[in-house]
Amino acid sequence: MGVNLNGVNPHGVNPNGVLLAVDAGNSKTDVAVLAPDGTVLGAARGGGFQPPVVGVETAVDALAEIVGRAWAEAGGTGLSPAFAHVAACLANADLPVEETALQAELLRRGWSRSVRVHNDTFAILRAGLDEPRGVAVVCGAGINCVGMTPDGRTARFPAIGKISGDWGGGSGMAEEALWFAARAEDGRGEPSELARALPAHFGLETMYALIEALHLGLVPFERRHELTPVLFRVSADGDPVALSLVHRLAEEVVALSAVALGRLGLLEEAAPVMLGGSVLAARHPQLEERIRELLAERAPKAVVGFVTAPPVLGAGLLALDEVAAAPEAAARLREHYGA
Repeated sequence: MGVNLNGVNPHGVNPNGVLLAVDAGNSKTDVAVLAPDGTVLGAARGGGFQPPVVGVETAVDALAEIVGRAWAEAGGTGLSPAFAHVAACLANADLPVEETALQAELLRRGWSRSVRVHNDTFAILRAGLDEPRGVAVVCGAGINCVGMTPDGRTARFPAIGKISGDWGGGSGMAEEALWFAARAEDGRGEPSELARALPAHFGLETMYALIEALHLGLVPFERRHELTPVLFRVSADGDPVALSLVHRLAEEVVALSAVALGRLGLLEEAAPVMLGGSVLAARHPQLEERIRELLAERAPKAVVGFVTAPPVLGAGLLALDEVAAAPEAAARLREHYGA
């Protein structure tokens, strides 16, 4: 199928042109080429987006390859398609200075004169909402929270790690589980089933053996995230140490939600709090129950929801918002992604 791109007006976004939606996370990237009526013309998936590791230019080089595949599937030709608008929801776009650098690099590629860079958490938020109003907390490898209102106001956090006050996320939970398990085995801490369950996941008998394997690289660093589901399983079986970690994560989720709602003036009205990412979308009963209990105390009018749709849907909806697309376009896009 050939795609006829209208020229882009340098003084504004062309409401009739083809749109580009990007959701680039730490582990994978999804790209969609959209018609202004919400039809998905082409799509492609690639690896993670990590400019702090490889640099902005190299990271966007990898993104360009994925965009090229999606563009080719849509029937486009040439290396510099002129999209009416690019909505790029990018991991590691945590600070305004990072957003500016990424936006500048995307503009330099000539894909569009209209480019808006968002942190990838905004894709989760928009995917879960029929209008851009509410708060989203995402807990995957890390943890983050954003909020937005229809008038363009946003609430967000740096989300860089412990130096910006963050606690939690799948990787963080795995690290905490290892810490408590090591101390449980050698006697410095409370006894915990974690001391047996964590090494057993890798076919080892003791925490000492697991510590050695991790230290020497016999168990690769990137496999530590596999311990987070083990933590939740041990918690569900009644282990008090594991349960304390699950409850602390709930406290972090609620603290982020309540502060974001307060910044946007949404604490006194019914407002959605959307929960997404692999850890929260798994709907662990102990975690979900505690989140609801704490939200009832700190933000009693909040309405909890879960986002299971792919985040690229949110990026696409943000692109449609930018061109003031008809509601039918958003509905068509949601239908495509089964949301």
